[in-house]
Amino acid sequence: MAVLSRPQRAFWGDVRFLVGIVLVALSVGGVWLLVAASDDTTPVLQAKRTITPGEILEAGDFQVIEVGLGPVTGDYLAPQDLEPGRIASRTLQKGELVPSGVLADAAESRRTTVVVESSTSLPEEVVAGTVVEVWHAPPLDDGRSFDEPRILVAEVIVRAVVEADGMLAAEETQVELVIDRADVAEVLSAITGGSTLSVVPVRSGS
Repeated sequence: MAVLSRPQRAFWGDVRFLVGIVLVALSVGGVWLLVAASDDTTPVLQAKRTITPGEILEAGDFQVIEVGLGPVTGDYLAPQDLEPGRIASRTLQKGELVPSGVLADAAESRRTTVVVESSTSLPEEVVAGTVVEVWHAPPLDDGRSFDEPRILVAEVIVRAVVEADGMLAAEETQVELVIDRADVAEVLSAITGGSTLSVVPVRSGS
């Protein structure tokens, strides 16, 4: 009786099998790394409203969100990093993640706020955080007219806009502005001197 020999598996068949195993392992490993990376999140602070320079940073102004920042995690403020009495050194827009470099010491701030009344209506775009110019027209000696308008302070930041209420309210709108302390005297002098003031937004590209 003839004995049938079992056919030997081809060498290339074994190689393809091994390559397939390796590719499956790499695929599984890649998915695992992707899932692990997506789970590697860090709690950071996000602004719940627009915060202007010089404002004291308080916990109620922020919400804590989990984000995957990777190597730049240390560039943003974690909840435990918010120290009492610190202020914002620049404008923080609503929804912005808070950079760690935005903290400043209140004692070192060169900014303060003044409230002016704009004699002209404000565009709807003028809100907290808007960069504006303040123009003024000094009164003439006749006491009935005003000189040509000119810029009083340039590129100041709106902290708040207060609209007058009621049918008989004055047309002027009060605007709280964040300005450099060096400009305070000039602004107050214009107010007490009877100048008409206008707040004008600084548009990009202008």
